[in-house]
Amino acid sequence: MNVVEIRDVNQRYGNMTVLHGLDLSLSEGEVLGLFGHNGAGKTTCMKLILGLLQPSEGQVRVLGHSPGEADVRRQLGYLPENVTFYPQLTGRETLRHFVRLKSAPLRQIDELLDQVGLANAAGRRVKTYSKGMRQRLGLAQALLGEPRLLLLDEPTVGLDPIATQDLYQLLDRLRLQGTSIILCSHVLPGVEAHINRAAILANGRLQAVGSLANLRQESGLPALIRASGLKHREQLLQGWSAAGHQVRSINEAGIEVVAINEHKLGLLRQLLDEGEAQDVDIHQPSLEDLYRYYMQKAGNGLSAGDRT
Repeated sequence: MNVVEIRDVNQRYGNMTVLHGLDLSLSEGEVLGLFGHNGAGKTTCMKLILGLLQPSEGQVRVLGHSPGEADVRRQLGYLPENVTFYPQLTGRETLRHFVRLKSAPLRQIDELLDQVGLANAAGRRVKTYSKGMRQRLGLAQALLGEPRLLLLDEPTVGLDPIATQDLYQLLDRLRLQGTSIILCSHVLPGVEAHINRAAILANGRLQAVGSLANLRQESGLPALIRASGLKHREQLLQGWSAAGHQVRSINEAGIEVVAINEHKLGLLRQLLDEGEAQDVDIHQPSLEDLYRYYMQKAGNGLSAGDRT
């Protein structure tokens, strides 16, 4: 049984359709990255899974049931993008409030405060917390009750680089323990190493979903091969240029070539056999490259504020 099943969902607000025929699933212990421009439908998708919206058409199942059922909601954890708490409560009092709402054990309060790095600030009022501290408190709240499904909307907002790395390490541990996670993030390079699959939305339609390896294969985006310490660089430069490859020299005895999938192995063999390369690096298309490709394919130009 999949933890989340979204089947042929259309979602409308009045005359405006914000999701078109969405099909998406999430397996147990899987981390799915959900990406799209502003207004792509990511928040609507989250609300459907949380049971805050009913689909106009189609079906949403969470843990095998309707997402609105009380027993299902108790097994969900949710961190919104702009998390807010009662400013006069302390961090510990805030979690105690959510413990009662979730019927979670009290012992988890101090465990989670320590886990998110707020043990020393547990007795301080939330109004004295920085944005990053409030974000970490929000994560602790989401983890109360050991949820089977965790929904995280921009979880690294306000976090410094060390806290961000700590967060992703925590998510890695949760995944290994069987927790399923849906993660939205604008910071694509940071999230890339911590997801099993990526789902890319544009204009309310699912443009692509799969592992990064599958999306690289599907998109056909080229890899970038860099080699150094070549004994016969000029020979390779001339031959590859004549064959139509995008190639240039780098450093004193290095070369850089754009390698589409069907040529990659042949180019590598030539570098090692004919060029006698001392070092070779292969740079596969990144998550950001794939995101840009599918946005452009969908006809969406990218502006500074609409990357994900």
